[in-house]
Amino acid sequence: MSNTAAQPSGDDRFRLAMAASGLGMAIVDLQGCWVEVNPAFERMFGYAAADMVGRPTSAFTHPDDLLLTQSFLQGLIDGSIPMLDAPKRYLHRNGETIWTHAHVAVVRDQGGKALYLLVQLRDVSAQRAAEEALQSRVDAEHAALDASHRQLQLFADAVAHDLRAPLRSIESFSGLLADRAQERLDDTDRDYLARIRAAAARMTALLSALNELSYVTRAELEPARVDLSLLAEWVGAELQDAEPQRRAEIHVQSDLVAQGDERLLKLLLGQLMNNAWKFSREREPIRIQISGERDGDTLRLQIRDHGIGFDMRYAHKLFEPFQRLHGPDQGGGHGLGLAIAQRIAERHHGHLHAQSQPESGSTFTLELPAIMAEERS
Repeated sequence: MSNTAAQPSGDDRFRLAMAASGLGMAIVDLQGCWVEVNPAFERMFGYAAADMVGRPTSAFTHPDDLLLTQSFLQGLIDGSIPMLDAPKRYLHRNGETIWTHAHVAVVRDQGGKALYLLVQLRDVSAQRAAEEALQSRVDAEHAALDASHRQLQLFADAVAHDLRAPLRSIESFSGLLADRAQERLDDTDRDYLARIRAAAARMTALLSALNELSYVTRAELEPARVDLSLLAEWVGAELQDAEPQRRAEIHVQSDLVAQGDERLLKLLLGQLMNNAWKFSREREPIRIQISGERDGDTLRLQIRDHGIGFDMRYAHKLFEPFQRLHGPDQGGGHGLGLAIAQRIAERHHGHLHAQSQPESGSTFTLELPAIMAEERS
């Protein structure tokens, strides 16, 4: 008699592997019923094997996944779905949801006929709970931040509104005083009065800029095809109309098209081109070029001037509110124009940056989502 032990068959080896696996493993027949489950599967569901075998898998499937599960089962059997590797929800014996990552494959005979389904489940409930807890914290933080922003915005709007009335009075009465008492004032008095009127005008401009910053931050976007060439021509005409005595050469490349909100992009171009105009006042004529090129899904627009430029060592301050790289005598304003432009670019998932050298002009590069080729025609 031979002492050689009988080797386990292929089915025996498979069942040994199932029993030893730390993953939930099961065999499902073509009618969608459990045929066999391993110990890890029992622990995952809270049922003994005897309570599951012979029962339909749908009895243990989360109600929201039933239709999808039936569709997957049919697709796996008829071969339209080679295998399933996706999240799937089941129900524990205590009624709680079990989040799993399911891997399901069909076992076929040599002729390709489906025999049964092999199911492997990895319990990801703890990972899912951690992700949901993290998302809840993030959502709560965002909600708190949004509420804080709204409160701050309401405060800023109220302050701006309350300041406008006394500013209008200062501007109005100082103007009347200048007209009616001009002959009685000496040069020093007239200088003081001019300073008062200039300060009131600067404050009015600052409040307008604050309102614009508020608007571009909270305005609802209306994305559409935007002809930036047309908008740039429009802004250029407005700049020239405001100072008709200045000679200006504004060259705009044609067919610059992007995806975005036309109102905000008009405001953005207005800020950038007004910036170029202001810091080119010492040049004759004022020269501004707007050009662009497409790079994949991005339109790269450049606004180039030949003005006084700036030192790149201070470029990090350029788009911060109230930061000025030039004084009023060089064209410096309220320090909000480029902050407004940057905020509009960010809201379009774009980017704005600058290159410059003192006395050699500046180039602002704006990146925006491009229009797809089929949308351009």
